[in-house]
Amino acid sequence: MSNIFSGGSRDLDLSNGATAVFVDVLMLAVSDLASEGWDFRFAALLSLQDQDVMGRGAVGFDLAEFDWGATERERARAKDFVLRAAALAASGHRWSELGYHPPRVQDHLHRFAAMVESFTPPADSGAARGFPSPDEAATASCARHRVLSALPLWDGCFLCDRPHQGVSGGAMGVSRPR
Repeated sequence: MSNIFSGGSRDLDLSNGATAVFVDVLMLAVSDLASEGWDFRFAALLSLQDQDVMGRGAVGFDLAEFDWGATERERARAKDFVLRAAALAASGHRWSELGYHPPRVQDHLHRFAAMVESFTPPADSGAARGFPSPDEAATASCARHRVLSALPLWDGCFLCDRPHQGVSGGAMGVSRPR
């Protein structure tokens, strides 16, 4: 199974492993760049791409289903945030914390950035389905790893649950659902 991230006429079709890597490196960048409400909603959307919770081959999103904002300025700012996050992730930002070298992810991030760049956010946010509401924003941060988390759904960040790190449960003291 694969996971599809789409926008306009472009798709990024990733295997389960490639999706995990793509979301991991993007989440590291988003966690460090997020400063406004929309950014934290995008972080929540990324946390919902966790295949250990949502299921293999069952994640992905369509840019057309985002609530990009009510004004042209809000939409431009949201799009710029996603592009900055993709660029920061592609630069290798915090990859040393992953415990592995992410193969081919730079190509996936560049293709994602091209998809976002060519996408025109709709003026009407009525099509926004599946994009987290302001109340669902990922405003909690794993104290140990400085990564945004979708509490109360998850107890920590994706780094807390990596078997190679020898950590069981998350850094926030609650067991993660399986």
